[in-house]
Amino acid sequence: MTHLLVIASVWPEPNSSAAGSRMLQLLQLFTTQGWNITFAATAAFSEQMADIESLGISLKKVLINDASFDTFITTLQPTIVLYDRFMIEEQFGWRVTKHCPNAMTILNTEDLHSLRKVRHEIFKKNKKFTTNTYLLHDTTKREIACIYRCDLTLMISDAEIQLLTETLSIPHHLIHYIPLLYDPIDESTTVNWPCYKDRKHFITIGNFRHAPNWQSVLHLQKDIWPIIRKQLPDAEIHIYGAYPPPKATQLHQPNRGFHIKGWTTDSLAVMQQARVCLAPIQFGAGIKGKLIEAMRCGTPSITTDIGAEGIAPPTTTWSGRIENDTTAIANAAIQLYTDPDIWHTAQQRGVEIINSRFQKKLFEPSLISRIETIAADLPAHRSKNFIGSLLQHHTLRSTEYMSRWIEEKNKHL
Repeated sequence: MTHLLVIASVWPEPNSSAAGSRMLQLLQLFTTQGWNITFAATAAFSEQMADIESLGISLKKVLINDASFDTFITTLQPTIVLYDRFMIEEQFGWRVTKHCPNAMTILNTEDLHSLRKVRHEIFKKNKKFTTNTYLLHDTTKREIACIYRCDLTLMISDAEIQLLTETLSIPHHLIHYIPLLYDPIDESTTVNWPCYKDRKHFITIGNFRHAPNWQSVLHLQKDIWPIIRKQLPDAEIHIYGAYPPPKATQLHQPNRGFHIKGWTTDSLAVMQQARVCLAPIQFGAGIKGKLIEAMRCGTPSITTDIGAEGIAPPTTTWSGRIENDTTAIANAAIQLYTDPDIWHTAQQRGVEIINSRFQKKLFEPSLISRIETIAADLPAHRSKNFIGSLLQHHTLRSTEYMSRWIEEKNKHL
């Protein structure tokens, strides 16, 4: 039987982030294959974490820079190890390679962390993103090295696959495209959606700990909402998200129609009651879960080029409008909110995007087939990745000695 070990820094929280939903979708897919699954995380258990034990998945809390993991992995002997983000592979990869050298390794990126980080840094410096800036960044080098060290990397955005293969020349056989996965939207779903006249107000959703989400809230509060509110004095914007810090709750201003709602147990329910989703994302990477969620609820949206990236190709008409200028975003939001004909057309385009780009049946079989094919002849697959073996050779030594030094240091604290 295939035994999959997932190693992560956090437990899956599908109601807190798109990353949590993505991980839960992968786990649900893997359980349907009859695999034996162990999920190990370095974090403490949380109230928002999904009940993955009900799926038959075993849970294990693990420590970083600690030899107890060596004992754990040696005893477990998984056939496949999935690292959730490259930082986890950096921390545990050398131990897995040392004690389970024949286990297939998979990297789950969620988004390209390096791309999000570089975009954030140049945003703060008010500079323009360039490929050269991205290539020269240390985090880019670390993440790309991790992709080479793993047998397969799961990518959620085809825009990021294009960046990896065309700009960085990453071989296609090391990458697999697997977006967010949903059942198709049909009439049995749309008939239950609230209609235009029964919806009101604007909405945005996003984990407040995620820097692109927080910046988006600030952008709304300072620049965009005053323009909208002036034209629509009775409209409100409701901002939901997990882990709102005091600096976020201080922005709650009901008299201006600006409501910080915080965490919700049912994001789909609140999204479905809104008329328009606002997501003026100024930097980031991957796929923006709030925009996918909006389409699945029949809620048209206003976003930016970065917000739409990976969800629909540039040639596809968006479920609402894509604008980057502050005034253009506000005006587009006002028009979408007040014109039922434009609103209904945008809603239908959202259905088309979900059904053509995110259907489970279009992607699940190919992922399982890809994993099984690689696992069936792992030596042959690895023989085509000399750079990966080179990086594995050096990383196993340098990372191991650094980790062991930290481990010894911790013993004397």
